[in-house]
Amino acid sequence: MEFQQLIESRRSVRKYADREVTREQIEEIIKAAQQAPSWKNQQTSKYYCVLSKEKREAVRTTCFPSFNEQRSVNAALIVTAFEKNNVGFNDDGKPINELGNGWGCYDLGLHNMLFLLKAKEMGLDTLVMGIRDAQKLREVLDIPENEEIGAVLALGYADEEPKKPRRRELDDIAKFY
Repeated sequence: MEFQQLIESRRSVRKYADREVTREQIEEIIKAAQQAPSWKNQQTSKYYCVLSKEKREAVRTTCFPSFNEQRSVNAALIVTAFEKNNVGFNDDGKPINELGNGWGCYDLGLHNMLFLLKAKEMGLDTLVMGIRDAQKLREVLDIPENEEIGAVLALGYADEEPKKPRRRELDDIAKFY
């Protein structure tokens, strides 16, 4: 698939077919995501991959609001995180600029975008879920306190065909000087 076609065909899918995603598929996707740039090549992004039906059910019912619980049925769940206070800080632990941990979040976003595109290239679909209970995710998946939980990515085979959402006009988002 050509790159432009790939980025234009990716959609947020909110209904998944009862078809398993394999560990091997997820490993291939994460390997692609690892190619994203990161602050000083620190590579602080982490992926907690929830594959078993029992654990997925526990995460969905314990850590998500009801709407995300319903939208992620049958999907594998990938909890994304990054190491806190690592990128965007100098050697004495002070933020290099006003963004501080924002750089870790930025790097995670770059990695997640490649994750989403690689998944689409492989025939899988995704949903980025930012509304979740981070503390409960931390408890259920044993995520250490030194990591900031980002989004949860639902990953699976679409059981719907979402329409392409309207995008803002270029003039609304870009200024040229």
